[in-house]
Order: sequence, then structure tokens, then C-alpha cells
Amino acid sequence: MDRMALVVGVNYYSDKRIPNLSGCVNDAKEVARLLKHNGDSSRSRNFDCKELYATGPDHAVNRAAIKDEARRLFQSKAEIALFYFSGHGYIESTGGFINGSDSTRGDEGLSLRELVDLANGSSARHRIVILDSCYSGAAGSVPGMENHAAISEGVTILTASRSDQPSLERKGHGVFTSLLINALEGAAANLTGSITPGSVYAHIDQSLGMWDQRPVFKTNTDSFVSLREVDPAIPLDDLRKLKELFPTEDYEYRLDPSYEPRDEGRTDAMPPADPRNNRVFSLLQKYNRHGLLVPVGADHMWSAAMESKSCRLTRLGKHYRRLAEQDLF
Repeated sequence: MDRMALVVGVNYYSDKRIPNLSGCVNDAKEVARLLKHNGDSSRSRNFDCKELYATGPDHAVNRAAIKDEARRLFQSKAEIALFYFSGHGYIESTGGFINGSDSTRGDEGLSLRELVDLANGSSARHRIVILDSCYSGAAGSVPGMENHAAISEGVTILTASRSDQPSLERKGHGVFTSLLINALEGAAANLTGSITPGSVYAHIDQSLGMWDQRPVFKTNTDSFVSLREVDPAIPLDDLRKLKELFPTEDYEYRLDPSYEPRDEGRTDAMPPADPRNNRVFSLLQKYNRHGLLVPVGADHMWSAAMESKSCRLTRLGKHYRRLAEQDLF
């Protein structure tokens, strides 16, 4: 398998000066569950996950273990190497840290600079770092130059909060990871069913107000990779028909009453329902529900058909028509 993920959740901290957490392990387990298989009908295999969970004295995850496994991950030749961490984080003038169970103070954790250096030096084509920890937005920044990122091509970093913000828990779950889970379940999928780091960030960003913790997204890549696939909102064969029904982007598809299968509102002067046109109209209505087209000169598709008007593609519809024309899905 050419997709590898290291998933780390740390609830337990041995030093009483660092409080234990309650939701990190459960959050990490749920992220791992979603990454292992796609959400399509066949539940196809996705990431090969290595999981490290700190739940108590007999199941601690120390800094060295996190660093060693992160090194193994990023030394692989995987197509995608993904690192996820949920636990305590720390920031000081020299940079940020993520803390293992053996940390007695914040700066005894794995430094974010070390972690990003491992990702930067990796031979994996795509390296993705996702951090649900306080002050994690420092990852990839140059200390003293926080507005400048230092990440290599192929690296993407998604963090729960800015470098000056804590990462919050609500009802035993991280605010950030709850939204990440929702995104991976399908809320961040595009119409072809792909969930990318960019769409995950957009979903989380739109779900948090400006007064909340703010997620941080840094990337240096020429193409987004899919983190997970779910069943497309519109079957791909139906989506490809955009290029057939609309020969050009600005083409208006002419309707008439024969496209509407119901007799409601039909007069004797109108043509009867035509089964072939009914099937086309059902597809056009599906496009309309997903924002790909709109009726012209009418409020609803039913009105457009019964009044012999037309429909046209939206900007989103034109985008997917171009993808279909170029056989990109």
C-alpha cells in the first residue's frame, strides 16, 4: 500500500504538572478508523495506519517513540505519508513542541521544527502533517518570522489553531478534530467524492467563527491529493453527461412540457409527457439540486419546463463540464 499514516493520541502525562486529557485518544482512533478505508460503497482500503495511544501508565507514548515512528514514516517511499497528533502542545521563542507522556515541561516535547524537518526531507511524494494541539500553528514557521513558512515542495500542514492560540476541547472531544472527522466522513467531499486537504481546511474554516480558535493551513504543492474517497453526490456516468447535454459552456438547454412527467398544470395545448425527456429532466433536476445549473427566466425547473423555457450551467457546472470534457474524473 502506498499510503501510510502515523496516528498519535496522548491522554496520559506522567508528570502531574501537565494535566491529563480526555478526548485525544478517542479522536485519534476515529481519525485512524476513517483513514483506513474509503467511504465508498466497497469500503476500499486507503491508508496503512500505525497507531500510538497513551491511555495510562502502562500505555504511555513518550517523545522518543513519537519521533522514531515519525522518522520511519517520513523515511518511507510512500505516495502519501500522513502524520496526525492529538495531545498537549507548547510554544516559546525558539518554536513549538508536541508533548509525549514523559514530558515534564512543554519544551521537552518533540519540536515542531524537527517534525517539519523530517517531512521536508522525506522522499514521499506528498507529506501531510495534521496537528490538534495548542499553538500548533507554529509548525512550518521560522521563529521570529512567523509570517514566513519554511516547507518543502509536497508538504502540507493543517493545524487546529494559530501559534498564539490554545486548541480547545468540548464535551470530551477536540473542536478541531470533531470538524476534521466530519470532513472525512464526507462533508468536505466534492461532487466526484474526493476529500482533499484543501477541502478539509475549507470545511473547518467555514465552521469556526472569527472569535473561535482559527485553523492554519500551509502548503507547498502543485496538486492536491485525495485523503479519502466517498460515493459521489452524482454518479460519475451522470456527471460526464454534462458535456453531452451542454455542447458549449454557455449553451442553454431548451425545455418544454414534455419533460415534466406529472400532469399537474398541463393543458390540452401542451405536449404530453415523454418518457425519454422525463429521464433527461430528472438528470437536469439533479444537476440543479447540486448547484450545477439554474432555470432561465423561471424560479423552478418545473416552471421552466411547463413554460417552455431553458436552463443553463452555473460557474460550478461549467467547471465540472470542463473536467468531464478533459476526462479528469
